[in-house]
Amino acid sequence: MNKTNIQAVLFDLDDTLWAIEPVLHLAETRLYEWLTQHAPGVVQRESIVSLRARRQALAKTDPAYQINLWALRHAALTAVLAEHGEDPALADPAMEIFTTGRNAVTPFDDVLPGLQQLKPRLKLGTVSNGFADLARIGLAEHFEISIAAHQFGTAKPDPAIFHAACTALGVAPEHAVYVGDDLTLDVLGAQQAGLRAVWMNRFQRELPDHVRPDAVCTDLHELTRWLAA
Repeated sequence: MNKTNIQAVLFDLDDTLWAIEPVLHLAETRLYEWLTQHAPGVVQRESIVSLRARRQALAKTDPAYQINLWALRHAALTAVLAEHGEDPALADPAMEIFTTGRNAVTPFDDVLPGLQQLKPRLKLGTVSNGFADLARIGLAEHFEISIAAHQFGTAKPDPAIFHAACTALGVAPEHAVYVGDDLTLDVLGAQQAGLRAVWMNRFQRELPDHVRPDAVCTDLHELTRWLAA
């Protein structure tokens, strides 16, 4: 494979640049504690698990919720507040509590040094289906562009969101690499859009036979070496 024509690297965020499970756990716990104080009618009848189940059920009712996860959480909170006799307007401050926790991420140790190594040589960007705020997290300065599905209007694996990122960076898809942890959304999605795809396998998962990433890396140090080789 000719890697000399790679001009840009695009990154997924959750489970690629940081672990998302502990972040969501903490954010949902903080939200539930806030509801205990401000909307006791909800916590008397709902647990964190039941709230999650209600959200998953609501997601199936409207395709827009697959793209806008913030709107999904807000709508689910609004409905549950109203159902249990609390003020639906509390969904706004409740979402701010959740969003603050959602952005309290800890990048993997290799992320900052890896980005600092890549930035002088390549154009860097992000494409995400989540609603992490890179400015609040403190990583925005490392990327020329960042595209989030809820703002763009379609989500991975739609080729349109990959193509929009390439256009924003001024590179053709064949000159870009996408790096992500999800085999369907990230690897197959990027390849079907004409990009090369690197599977970021931080959690020692098995690679199924039907997916063939252009490379497999466990951190950004390996990615940097692969790009330089």
